[in-house]
Amino acid sequence: MSAEIVKGAIVRDVQPLQTPPLADSPIKTDTTIPDLLIKGTMMTKVSEKGKKRVTFRIDPDEGQILYKSSKAGLVPIEAIKELRTGSNTRYYRQQFKYPEEYEERWITVIYILDGTYKTLHIVADTRDIFHLWDTALHKLYAVRQGLKTGLGNVELRQNVFERQYWKGADKTGDQVLDYGDIERLCMRLNVNLTPAELQRQFKEADTTNKGHLDYTQFQTFVRVLKRRSDLEEIYAKLATENGGQLDLAGFTGFMKGTQKSKLSDDQMKEVFAKYTKAQSESPNDPVGVMSVEGFTSFLFSPENSAFSEQDKPVWQDMTAPISDYYISSSHNTYLVGHQLVGVSTIEGYIRALLHSCRSVELDIYDGDEEPTIYHGKTLTSKVSLRDVCQAISKYAFVTSPYPLLISAEVHCGIAQQDKIVDIMAEVFGDALVQAPVEGRPKIEQLPSPEHLKGKFLLKAKNLYVVEQLAAVQAARLADKAATQRAVEIEADTPSSESSDNEAEALLKEGLSDLKNKWKRIRGKSGDASKDPAKHKTKMSFRLASLLVYTVGVKCHGLDAEVEYAPEHIFSLSENTANRLLKASMTDLVKHNHTHLVRVYPKGTRVNSTNFEPHRYWAAGCQVVAINWQTFDLGYTINQAMFQRNGRAGFVLKPDALRHPEKDLLSKRTQHFLDITIISAQQLPRLRDSKGQEIIEKSIVDPFVEVSLHIPDWTHSPFLPDSATAAGAKYSPSTNATTTSVSSARTVSLRTSVIKDNGFNPVWQQELCIPFDCVGDMMDVIFVEFAVRQNGKDDDDDEPIGAYCIPLGCLEQGYRHLPLHDAQLSQHLFSTLFVRVSIRNIS
Repeated sequence: MSAEIVKGAIVRDVQPLQTPPLADSPIKTDTTIPDLLIKGTMMTKVSEKGKKRVTFRIDPDEGQILYKSSKAGLVPIEAIKELRTGSNTRYYRQQFKYPEEYEERWITVIYILDGTYKTLHIVADTRDIFHLWDTALHKLYAVRQGLKTGLGNVELRQNVFERQYWKGADKTGDQVLDYGDIERLCMRLNVNLTPAELQRQFKEADTTNKGHLDYTQFQTFVRVLKRRSDLEEIYAKLATENGGQLDLAGFTGFMKGTQKSKLSDDQMKEVFAKYTKAQSESPNDPVGVMSVEGFTSFLFSPENSAFSEQDKPVWQDMTAPISDYYISSSHNTYLVGHQLVGVSTIEGYIRALLHSCRSVELDIYDGDEEPTIYHGKTLTSKVSLRDVCQAISKYAFVTSPYPLLISAEVHCGIAQQDKIVDIMAEVFGDALVQAPVEGRPKIEQLPSPEHLKGKFLLKAKNLYVVEQLAAVQAARLADKAATQRAVEIEADTPSSESSDNEAEALLKEGLSDLKNKWKRIRGKSGDASKDPAKHKTKMSFRLASLLVYTVGVKCHGLDAEVEYAPEHIFSLSENTANRLLKASMTDLVKHNHTHLVRVYPKGTRVNSTNFEPHRYWAAGCQVVAINWQTFDLGYTINQAMFQRNGRAGFVLKPDALRHPEKDLLSKRTQHFLDITIISAQQLPRLRDSKGQEIIEKSIVDPFVEVSLHIPDWTHSPFLPDSATAAGAKYSPSTNATTTSVSSARTVSLRTSVIKDNGFNPVWQQELCIPFDCVGDMMDVIFVEFAVRQNGKDDDDDEPIGAYCIPLGCLEQGYRHLPLHDAQLSQHLFSTLFVRVSIRNIS
């Protein structure tokens, strides 16, 4: 499938309804679905329980795969995360022990329902049937995915909306909707209309007075229903300010003044022309004047995206040392569930890599014949290292071409350590970075992502280097302790030549005692002589040759007396990192100028919850590892960060963390984020575990909560009395406990509640949220918008829809925010309309 189609595919014809091509569509794609697939075909459904003959069919209008099942029997197309066919299904075909001949007719659908990844395996009876299904699913998937990558393609989105809800309302299939059908549709859409208002609008749409609406009349009814008075008011105000019409001068003034646009005058003209010509409805329309329709299309367009870097290609400088970048990282990548009893599989790697993750984790143990991967000392299942490496090799550079860091904990003996090298060398080939242990040139500076493009870097502890550093550290501490002891002796001893000699002897004795003690601990004397192998370093020299730019070592502190080579990287547990932030954040920032540091969630997170990564990004830590199997705030913030820079998985750290000579970290400022929550559009219904919308008698009562998640860079946050009086809620940063995760500071405010309206609620309410910033690092402050249902427990219930973005990427002015579900899948039709500005206090 071409990237062009995935980005914004366009529907021409979707059976059973026929419509002409869309005039303003950037791409014309025929997605006619064969009647055979709409009626249904018998195929084989494969699962762990065996195989079963099932009739599968496609509903292209509602966007669903349907089949008979005791559990679900429904897969929403928009819930699909990946479609695999042919050789891409080999892993599952082999896992279920089916012959190779099945592969050419095998389809695997990976999707999310009720917050859980699920798989559907289908084998067609013939190659012809397989091709029909393969083509149809990829067409529908491309359209839905294209609509889930922003808010462009307004006409296409409207077209898909109308078809989906027409089909859902026309239960009898008679191609007309009576008043009862429309009434039920409005309930499904969360529409807040009195019976009299609904009757009036129905009669206005029923132009033939037949008591029902055909498809064209239904389209008219829906477009009246979706009319945006809030946008019309903004347009009218702009037109009034510009002599009654919105011409280029008025549009330019709006863009520069309200939208804070950085476009050049020529670029401004191009945008104006695009949304003036495209929306011209008749030859009589005035030339050079933007209509309300054109203005509306512009406000929904990619040119007016709230995310300043949305859909941009890689644009940052990729030639700096890799220590200058944040690196999208995963923890326990092999797990897709609970850390104690979860499933180890290649799926975790595929999901992470397809979302531009650039650091994956392997926990490698001795297997029967070859090394295996699982969570040690738990009941998690196992997956072979070879299967994982093959999956990594296949998907590593699909989304991003930049280097992939493989962080490994190696628990194997020497023999299988050599097999690790054999497998990686065989699977990764020349893309695997390696160098002989002996005779390596000294590394003065880490290479850049550009230099390492397409390369695999193994990161693991080099036990020889670990031992050397430990010995140096022990000797340093021994010298320090002995010197201190000598000073104490000298202070208590009369000054004479004999006493000086005595002090020197005592100093040597103290140093010798401490060094002998260290040797006993390291197994180099004493009891170790009885068992020479007991403390002997057990590491394959071949494995050590794979550790080049990412040599794992233990952290022996961050003071100036401890020297680490540029390639030395240590891993900090969440609790250790928190202690360093509190005790010596400045030292950590300094270390991270030239070295990589990995931070990972504490081991007691058995349910795989996440910390908030921006706490550690603010100190310059690059490899902040997240449990990608858990959709929580930490995961959301991580995904928001790495939407940037073309989803390369590498994002340049702020200048304050890369240029110590500028002393930007001494700059502390105070601000207000002024957000006017204007309205929301087509808020979604929650779905049950089977993927069906939950349609209750009552319509939702929504409110919006806006939260700023701020790193721990001051002990006294900016929280003026005016904000507290307005209802601002402040939550200080916390460290992790056995029952809770660590968190950064949060300041939040919420709107009032709109009763009985989830279709087009209007708030027009300003929220002024105070925050402080260090070194202009707004890229590590995150804004979270959450639309919630009144009466629900905010801490336990997921929002109706949410959106998270780095504050530094949030564009000012009038913006539509796409809303996502708890798994970060974008709702096709749901948006939040806001006005954004940042007010500087100091």
